[in-house]
Amino acid sequence: MSIKDRIESIGIPHPEVAMILKNGEAVNFNYLVKENDFFSVYPHFYNFKIPNSLKLREEYEGKLSFILDVHLGKLAKYLRRFNFDTAYRNDYTDEEIVEIANKDKRIILSRDHGLLKRKEVKWAMFISYDSPRKQLKEVFDRYNLFAYYDGENTRCINCNHKLIKVEKSEIIDRLEPKTKKYFNDFKLCPNCNKIYWEGSHYKRTEKLIRKLK
Repeated sequence: MSIKDRIESIGIPHPEVAMILKNGEAVNFNYLVKENDFFSVYPHFYNFKIPNSLKLREEYEGKLSFILDVHLGKLAKYLRRFNFDTAYRNDYTDEEIVEIANKDKRIILSRDHGLLKRKEVKWAMFISYDSPRKQLKEVFDRYNLFAYYDGENTRCINCNHKLIKVEKSEIIDRLEPKTKKYFNDFKLCPNCNKIYWEGSHYKRTEKLIRKLK
């Protein structure tokens, strides 16, 4: 049996493993376990960079993008709000998630051990918490997302499309009276036509990001 199979047999999905040492020497997931082998299995390191010779997979390069399973709809909206390209539908199958992740180079975020144990899964993270805010902190800490958030750009929380600035005069007939009176800067989703402005929801989420830091 491979060390990957042994590790996953005790409930740990392989994407959660950062390094494996066998009797003090690095091995990969394909190593076949022998009698008297002693293994040290390490999770993701937050403050230590693993040498290339010890890595189990190639590094993810570029700004991170994600795909989320059916359990993480609120987390998807948070990530989109902070301008992270996040694919999500509440009817994705496991097969679709893995296929899209590999085709579009997305990191899988999931609460399903079974999904993350699929051998085709490359980059992924198991989400531990039930609370969407705690889930967001998990992801920000794991991938250092603070380095990518500029406070200016954002995405449509409904469809993930990049927002564009729009003149108030162009959408004024769609605004509620108080919104017309108190707000002047607006953005529009060119895909689903949803309008955004810096109202109470925006302020709450800005406060949330400050707390995460």
